Amino acid sequence: MFQLGTHGFLLAALSLVPTRVCCSSAEVPDVPKIAAYFGTKTRYEEVKPNVLRDPLTVNTSVLRPPPGEFCSPVHLTAVIRHGSRYPTVKNILRIQRLSELLQKDASRTSEGSTERLQELRSRWEPWYTEDMDGQLVRKGRDDLRFLAQRLATLFPSLLSEENLRKRRIRFVTSSKHRCVSSVEAFQEGLQQHWGCHDNAPGYSHSVDDELMRFFELCRGYVEGVENNRTALLEVEKFKHGKEMEAVRRRIAEKLGLSLHLLTPDLVEAAFFICSYELSIKSIHSPWCFLFDKSDAKVLEYKSDLKQFWKRSYGHVINSLSSCQLFHHIFRTLDKAGRPRRSTEAGPEPASILVGHAETLLPLLSLLGLYKDQTLPTASNYHSQHGRSFRTSRIIPYAANLLFVLYDCQRGPRLQLLVNETPLRFPDLQTDDTPLYRDVRATYRHLLDGCDFHRVCEGRVEGRGPNTEL
Repeated sequence: MFQLGTHGFLLAALSLVPTRVCCSSAEVPDVPKIAAYFGTKTRYEEVKPNVLRDPLTVNTSVLRPPPGEFCSPVHLTAVIRHGSRYPTVKNILRIQRLSELLQKDASRTSEGSTERLQELRSRWEPWYTEDMDGQLVRKGRDDLRFLAQRLATLFPSLLSEENLRKRRIRFVTSSKHRCVSSVEAFQEGLQQHWGCHDNAPGYSHSVDDELMRFFELCRGYVEGVENNRTALLEVEKFKHGKEMEAVRRRIAEKLGLSLHLLTPDLVEAAFFICSYELSIKSIHSPWCFLFDKSDAKVLEYKSDLKQFWKRSYGHVINSLSSCQLFHHIFRTLDKAGRPRRSTEAGPEPASILVGHAETLLPLLSLLGLYKDQTLPTASNYHSQHGRSFRTSRIIPYAANLLFVLYDCQRGPRLQLLVNETPLRFPDLQTDDTPLYRDVRATYRHLLDGCDFHRVCEGRVEGRGPNTEL
């Protein structure tokens, strides 16, 4: 068992921390009715609406060690997706193509020539440039700064000023600029939380693509899924199926475009413009009015199909490609939870790992989370409305998977949170914070196996990475 020091009273004290409430009477920005259906391009605020009014609000009741047992948190591992970003080049080119069609080919007298359409023609101009290519936006920096401050309120002894100043907190990131900028924003948020001066020393981070972009290095995944057209057959079927076709017809009519000109990809581009302008500028774009909730649900399902078959349960290799990250997390937890003498240094208080949607989804799937009984396919859309696998809810911008290790009287315990909300381990559904040894027993088959090199057989040189997410 750990040494139970003065931190034993931490949880009791933490429960007295008041939940921050917004004092402003200002209205929250006008939010499109379809904002909760943007898949991986959804704002964090749609998952945690309380942060719209006060981005620093914290609900300390999410920490749930067993009542009546003496516990204190001793380690936090956080796997975090980067914050809100600009579109990647692929989507920027689609947006430009759509804008050109609207200006040159849309009928001036069609059924779609409404006030909204005139607004799109006369007032909206594409402002996206190729050099933006997925870079973090100011709003994305805020996503990570505010998340850092909320977590510092939840875990003041782990993300403490002293631990930050003495560089006891580990920061790891993908090499992508949006992730590097995100980890820097997280560090900035911790400094702001503790009132560090502007001239405080900089805080380092390490870049580790083997850990945070493992999907690029797994040959079995690259060959079997990434570069295999048949791997996403269900996505292609749905893309050209009756539900998507109905949406395409409605949007073509509203835009006054010939149906053959408006491809499914361009319909999705219009949908994404709405999402980008909300997540980047916090505005209700005129493009949003083209879609109602039923349209948005179809487009969300198309996105979920892609993520399911490309990153999640659709193919076994998708989740197994995250073995290296899985083992890294459990090695860190093992080290933090091992018995130690009172004279020994304490465990590493926190490990902050910043990556992508592609980083989180395979790991969540390897853990067995958000797994429905029925696979989503191109033909069962109408029976999938109650599915738990909704990427809009699971991996918005700044999505986070938190492993909280507690020192308790009966031994170490582990709590899981997704997007700052408690979530129980699939095979341990009776306990919010099971004993760590029980968690390890649940995943014994992965801890004893799940060898990245055996599963993936090394890296294929010359394969271009997927940068869409």
